[in-house]
Amino acid sequence: MLEVNGQPVYESLAEVIDPRHTALLVVDMQNDYCASDGVLALEGGDISMIQAVVPNVINMVDAARRHGVKVVWIQQTWLLGGASDSPAWIYMKRRNGLHKDRCVDGSWGQRFVDGLQPAGDEPIIKKHRSSAFVGTNLDLVLRSNRIETTVVIGVMTEGCVESTARDAAFYDYYVVLT
Repeated sequence: MLEVNGQPVYESLAEVIDPRHTALLVVDMQNDYCASDGVLALEGGDISMIQAVVPNVINMVDAARRHGVKVVWIQQTWLLGGASDSPAWIYMKRRNGLHKDRCVDGSWGQRFVDGLQPAGDEPIIKKHRSSAFVGTNLDLVLRSNRIETTVVIGVMTEGCVESTARDAAFYDYYVVLT
């Protein structure tokens, strides 16, 4: 550890990812994004790379649990009838080619993909935007558990994973992308 302007700063990766203060954020590993009969695939999306990553995410979750890292599940959630959608959010979703509802609250598509299930004491954070910090209690959950580092993993890298990682940095967490 080094000191900068009177503040202790982690210097090595081992310090940054110490299990005592690290959480693994598992972002949007849900049926509508990962399963062959999910909305993304049914709309013609190529999910072959997504499906290839799922076993690695499973291994990462297992390793985190073995090492005592807190696992936090991030679950994309669209409310029925667009109840969580502003006009600007609808515009953004349609611009990205999203015309069918995905991850509707309570649906099969919203559930986590087979092999990736939260343990009883692992929190699930439902989010309505790309970043898991916007409009959720994620920061409260992390700070309540004395988390300083977030390791962010998922398959929607260019959107929700990246948005969550950036916001984690803006909320003053150390950030590791896997």
